[in-house]
Amino acid sequence: MVKTRRAGVRSGARSEAVAGWLFITPAVAHTLVFMAAPAVGALLLSFSQWDMTSAPTWAGLDNYRAVLFDRDLYPDFLVAVRVTAYYALLAVPASLLTGFVQAYLIDAVRRGQGVFRLAFYLPMITAEAAVAAIWKWLYDPQFGLINGLLGVFGAEGPDWLGEPAMVVPALALIAAWQSGTAMIIFLAGLKGIPRNLYEAAEVDGARRRDQLLRITIPLLRPTTFYLVITGVIGALQVFGLVYVLFGRDIGGPESAGLTYVLQLYVTGFRDGEMGAASAMSFLLFAVTIMVTALQFRLLRREPA
Repeated sequence: MVKTRRAGVRSGARSEAVAGWLFITPAVAHTLVFMAAPAVGALLLSFSQWDMTSAPTWAGLDNYRAVLFDRDLYPDFLVAVRVTAYYALLAVPASLLTGFVQAYLIDAVRRGQGVFRLAFYLPMITAEAAVAAIWKWLYDPQFGLINGLLGVFGAEGPDWLGEPAMVVPALALIAAWQSGTAMIIFLAGLKGIPRNLYEAAEVDGARRRDQLLRITIPLLRPTTFYLVITGVIGALQVFGLVYVLFGRDIGGPESAGLTYVLQLYVTGFRDGEMGAASAMSFLLFAVTIMVTALQFRLLRREPA
């Protein structure tokens, strides 16, 4: 009887294991076929010369050396690095601040939170082509809404996408507008803060500002840290919006909007240097890992 019961338990465990493998097989296959295999292929390609018309030839570290140090071959590489770093410095704080303000205001509303969440999240799920078309009109120096509103108050608006100095701030403003993900995550963090902390603070006479600075913001630090990491990673990889926004004028005036991934795309698909483009992609991967590790280290150094 005991042996029969043990055999039944083992049979049930095997059935569960088989069912588990069947459930994860599609995800594993997708990861191997569409992520792992292309990544390995790109890594090998980064050590090769390939123009997409002939067979690849082994080049060793030549692609990495040329991309990093040869400004005659890749004159815009450092420009793309500077533009991307500048964009990240502006876009990440702007999107986090906007998302937090939205979440804080929504959390204070007792009715209709779902409507506000939907309204603030819509920009995140809008197609990039539509977003680019909307903001092209908003930024139009003659007929755009933004400069029109500035004109009402007697101010002359700039040529947002035509002046090199205004291109990255204009892109950062779009990133702030698309802060729906930060809003949702901040809102979840706010919902997780125990209400009795605010009640105790009110009993002690703390004002709303004191509650914000001493309760809300400190308890949202893990949430903020997560959003900073994902925000920086996203900013380093920005491509679609910039590509659609400037069209054939790659990178905008004086390459002021030439982001790193856009330069990678130009190198690979316009110039036909897929080996160098692959090297650029793995340099970006390395920088992303280093930036993330640095952020983790800085977080551990901060007092709890």
